[in-house]
Amino acid sequence: MIQFLIERFVPNWQNTQNSTVRERYGILAASVGILSNIFLFIIKILTGLIFNSIAITADAVNNLSDAGSSVITLLAFKIAGKPADPEHPYGHARMEYISGMAVSFIIILLGLQLIGSSFEKILHPETVTVSYLTYAVLIISILTKLWQGIFNRTVGKRIDSDALQATAADSLNDVFATSAVLISAIVYHFTSIPIDGWMGMAVAIFITISGIKLVIETGDPLLGQAPDPQLIREIGQRITSYDGVIGMHDLQVHSYGPGRTFASVHAEVPANVDILVSHDIIDNIEREVGAEMGINLVIHMDPVVTDNEKINRLKAEIDQIVKGIDTDLSMHDFRAVFGPTHTNLVFDVVVPPAFELTDSQIIQNISEKAKKLGNYFCVITIDHNYAYIPSSER
Repeated sequence: MIQFLIERFVPNWQNTQNSTVRERYGILAASVGILSNIFLFIIKILTGLIFNSIAITADAVNNLSDAGSSVITLLAFKIAGKPADPEHPYGHARMEYISGMAVSFIIILLGLQLIGSSFEKILHPETVTVSYLTYAVLIISILTKLWQGIFNRTVGKRIDSDALQATAADSLNDVFATSAVLISAIVYHFTSIPIDGWMGMAVAIFITISGIKLVIETGDPLLGQAPDPQLIREIGQRITSYDGVIGMHDLQVHSYGPGRTFASVHAEVPANVDILVSHDIIDNIEREVGAEMGINLVIHMDPVVTDNEKINRLKAEIDQIVKGIDTDLSMHDFRAVFGPTHTNLVFDVVVPPAFELTDSQIIQNISEKAKKLGNYFCVITIDHNYAYIPSSER
């Protein structure tokens, strides 16, 4: 069924990297969500009102909010598919995240409103009529939501959409919420204990918590989420696999939405190689790796002295000092300026996020230990790692 819908409504469905195809997937998912959630809202709101069940009514409103979410998702994919313009040179793909944030706040507001309604029902319980129609509606809802979750998860994975993955999780969470309503109907049918208000409260709290979680999930990429460690490793492996590249550092990855990734990095090349040869290698890496990984890649070329034994020895000693402070620290761009009375050691130290020592403490620590090796003065620039992988995960 899922594959049939994809092949029927998404032309060229195999080419998921194409922005137009991606937009079609998003429109299909949003349309399915709108139609199925409106269907569930109608049958539940009628059942809830007829049989005086606040829990079913709360669940119906949840479905209505899901339909609204799908409408916003539909608009978001349409806007996200627009090409870059002078006002938005990086494109509009982040609209997916913005729509997710808007939907999250709507869900929270609905949840809070339903908490109030359910609380009133707990204080003043009313007789709830339970029939086979009630059971049928709730079972249909559970099965529909289960299919929705599988559908959105399949499409979300296929086009790598966090928005659809969040929608899938929300649909599967609704399976549990509706199951709770079904339990309350069964309990009342066999015991006449009015737990309808309590179940309505549980569903409302569940909706509110889900909204808060979605705010966090959709807010992370807008704030500037750390790049995937696997992506960092792959970029590093691909760049250093080229002959003529001996290392890399200062990798930064910026996402402007799905399919809109920009990265910059410093690639180290031997200083004794013709600069035109090294530059040609760097050009090839930018073009080939960028195209293969779907990244707009910019590389700064750093020449490194590799044939001076004295500099290499000093570099190894300073690197040992840096690693001795913490294995998550690293060093690059090392050079030595020899003078008649002292030697200046110039280098950068890369510091991971939330490091326990301040920049000045790191500089002081390294400088003091370097002076014990000889008449050396350290000129240190602190770099902060924006593509950090803990040493335990490397």
